[in-house]
Amino acid sequence: MFFKKKLKLAALAVSGLLACSLFAGCGGDSGGAANADQIVIGSNFELTGNVAQYGSNAAKGLKLAIKEINDAGGVNGKQIKIVEADCKSEAAESVNSATKLISDDKVVAIVGPAVTASVIAESQVAADNKVPVIAPAATNPDVTVENGVLKEFIFRSCFIDPQQSAVMAQFAANDLNAKTAVLYLDSSSDYSKSLGRIFKETFNALGGEVVMEEAFLAKDQDFKAALTKIQTANADVIFVPAYYEEVGKIVKQARELGIQSAILGTDGWDDSKVVDIAGADALNNTFFCTHYFEGDADVQDFINAYKKEYNDNPNVFAALGYDAGKMLVDAIQRDGTDSEKIRANIETIKDLKVGTGTITMDASTHNPIKGIVVLENKDGARELRTKIAPQG
Repeated sequence: MFFKKKLKLAALAVSGLLACSLFAGCGGDSGGAANADQIVIGSNFELTGNVAQYGSNAAKGLKLAIKEINDAGGVNGKQIKIVEADCKSEAAESVNSATKLISDDKVVAIVGPAVTASVIAESQVAADNKVPVIAPAATNPDVTVENGVLKEFIFRSCFIDPQQSAVMAQFAANDLNAKTAVLYLDSSSDYSKSLGRIFKETFNALGGEVVMEEAFLAKDQDFKAALTKIQTANADVIFVPAYYEEVGKIVKQARELGIQSAILGTDGWDDSKVVDIAGADALNNTFFCTHYFEGDADVQDFINAYKKEYNDNPNVFAALGYDAGKMLVDAIQRDGTDSEKIRANIETIKDLKVGTGTITMDASTHNPIKGIVVLENKDGARELRTKIAPQG
């Protein structure tokens, strides 16, 4: 989901310096890091730092997926061992973590990190050593395809930004009959700015008009000055593609000012804490798209298993981490622990049951073909407004 920062060149430089020490024996079988009864995989997540809440939850989802297969007897009699690394919510640190997992721990694949910048940073090290990576929540298109070039060893278990932003523009125009919109974006987040750009392009193409654009910064507390300007636009919808901490405050303050327009968002809204921040009444007439609806019958097994394991409800990061784990298990089960075979098997995943529904991998983009749901916040609960079938 999520934050592409300008650390790519620095990360590539680090990976280049490290690569020469990694080429020997880093791909392929798990080698000496595990005993004969183990398959070693890496978990490279943000366990500390400013996005630790995202990485920690994704890591919990991954652990649950691996626990399930191990409790069922493992893969061909072998248990899967997770070696955890903390990339500390820093793109450069994700390179160091991936390097250690590959060179010291001899992992056959890596799941994580959660955010875009960190996945992009580690991708060169993974590619140089032919170790597959599955990114659970990095929604920027550049994660798997950059400048038109497919990254052979990098995959994801989430949909991408253009897909969800276009869905919300279509929902605004077709379901809400909106003719005018305001964009209120986090100018410190490439995630938010990218989503805003695609929404505007799609909404305009459908005959709508974006009449105003305003910006805020992550961690801002007072949004009333910008919201007062937005109020003068009297737009049908306000599009706020951001994360739940800021979203909750924006919605609360907008309603306090008397703004009654529908407020729309994307998967960054998907956390139950948004209700605590905004209040149930303020969230009425707000809508967002995300990866699954907790009321769907086909996601109950995952939700119940997660509640049993952690005594808590899963959020979207946990669900996507679980999906990534299920994808990796499926790939290993089909051909063993050779990293090239794992890569090929991830690429050919078809109709795999995961936590958020069903996934088929698009081999040309390494993006999953999966559905999107649009949810409505109503009196503190979330209701399914519409479900968009997988495209591809």
